Amino acid sequence: MKKLNLINKLIYLINNVAAILLLIGYTLPYISPKFASSFSVLSLTVPVLMILNLLFVIYWLVSLKKHFLLSLVCLAIGYFVSSPLYKFSNKTNQANNQISIMTYNVRLFNKFDWIKDRKIPSKINDFVKNENPDVLCIQEFHPSSPINYPYSYIHTAKENPHFGHAIYSKFKIINKGAFDFKNTSNNALFIDVVNGLDTMRIYNIHLESHRLDINKQNFDQKSSEKLLKRLRREFVKQQEQVEQIIAHKSKCRYPVILCGDFNNTAYSWTYNKLISNMKDSFIDVGTGFGKTFDLKHIPMRIDFIFADKAFIFTAHKNYNIKYSDHEPIMAKIGV
Repeated sequence: MKKLNLINKLIYLINNVAAILLLIGYTLPYISPKFASSFSVLSLTVPVLMILNLLFVIYWLVSLKKHFLLSLVCLAIGYFVSSPLYKFSNKTNQANNQISIMTYNVRLFNKFDWIKDRKIPSKINDFVKNENPDVLCIQEFHPSSPINYPYSYIHTAKENPHFGHAIYSKFKIINKGAFDFKNTSNNALFIDVVNGLDTMRIYNIHLESHRLDINKQNFDQKSSEKLLKRLRREFVKQQEQVEQIIAHKSKCRYPVILCGDFNNTAYSWTYNKLISNMKDSFIDVGTGFGKTFDLKHIPMRIDFIFADKAFIFTAHKNYNIKYSDHEPIMAKIGV
């Protein structure tokens, strides 16, 4: 520090704060939101903290200063203990009896014109037809949906029949159900289908939304305190919802595929609990940032496809299309 000028001393101080926060972020998947909800909120910022620490590494290297080691060590720790922010290459797996599954939060098919394009519903329908997934899980469904499949299960909220979630399938649905979460329009659906000789269960979940919008959010002190309080409350709600899903899933005798909009990152308690004894399609065979949510160019991955370890992921694809505030993902799965 003694050899640094005043500006670099200030930069290194900020570097220290970013490094410490990132290290704390690595512990958040193991801390219950009910126990420390304020810390849990930090999990949303881990992708940003990783990028910030990478920028510090570059800055100090260009400046020919050994201070780059602080952030470099923090990032190296994350490589071994945390989910990767970026996948440089994807491996190739082979499997039999493959199916393709897509998850997509369609934001009510743009019912309220968030995007100034009246053709969004037909564009989503054309996209689905072109990609042709065997199973399609939709969050924030609206009954005006143009999508058509041989089999489907649609469930709308009790208090709002124009808002719900849906699962479309090419395979016959032999069992289905839904459980609404308390005091929210979010819920989870499941279907049991027979693919060849195998029966499997597919969950479509939509966890508590944070309703974050950087473009509209006012970040003065009063608004920030209000936002933090709301986020803390919503993280606790998510925990209750995850516990309900896990309890329900534990009673299933079939292999399980679980997908949907988690409204949380891979650095959260939510992700850590749901991924237990399962695997993530992006981690297994994906590449790039895996971004699924549009948040001011920040690579937020909050939509996921998980499968029991008995399954084999053979492909994962992210789609950079702007028909919603989310972007769809699709995985191919076999045995």
